[in-house]
Amino acid sequence: MRIIVVANANEGGKTAAQIFSQELQNGAKVFGLATGSTPLSTYRELCNSDLDFSDCSSVNLDEYVGISAANPQSYAYFMHQNLFAAKPFAHSFIPNGMAKEIDEEISRYNRVIDEHPVDLQILGIGQNGHIGFNEPGTPFDSLTHKVALTESTINANSRFFDDIRDVPKEALTMGLKSICQAKHILLLAYGQNKADAINKMVNGPVSEELPASILQNHANVTVIVDEEAASGLKTDR
Repeated sequence: MRIIVVANANEGGKTAAQIFSQELQNGAKVFGLATGSTPLSTYRELCNSDLDFSDCSSVNLDEYVGISAANPQSYAYFMHQNLFAAKPFAHSFIPNGMAKEIDEEISRYNRVIDEHPVDLQILGIGQNGHIGFNEPGTPFDSLTHKVALTESTINANSRFFDDIRDVPKEALTMGLKSICQAKHILLLAYGQNKADAINKMVNGPVSEELPASILQNHANVTVIVDEEAASGLKTDR
């Protein structure tokens, strides 16, 4: 696990964009993408770059259940606004949270992942160590599945909604096994509120109670953290 400490999220975005560029140069064709505030600085750098993803595919981590792609709070909308409008991919796959048959949609998305092996997967991390929407207790062998969001995750996501009652209570997410199939994982974390989760992810036991700890078992993980998020790391690591 390679850890890169940067001054702030803007510097982190520049460093992450350099890794995207390196992967493209090395022949990467499939990029696993994430939403939320953490990857925004990375997407800004990509949008302002001369990188060309027009012959690449993207596979997103997750999507809310019960929100259409046209809804400004959907992750499909987020991706279009923050990346795809400026940097289109040949194919962009996102779970369909409006699917009438959720089990069929889960099977479809597992096939998408199998047919499009991810070369570089970008991740954030929750304060409780979740990655994607894989909350504590999620089995390490999980594939795409529907999850009931925890109260802490609903509260964290409420900043994007006018009313916390509007925050979806369920989502579709890649599972932990799905995520770890990526050849290279790039995890980003900024802010003091991520320091404990980062320390436990890097130094703690590998346990389903801290989902991100599974990354200790992955052969190629890069972690970009600002100084605040890195502040909990043990000095003897």
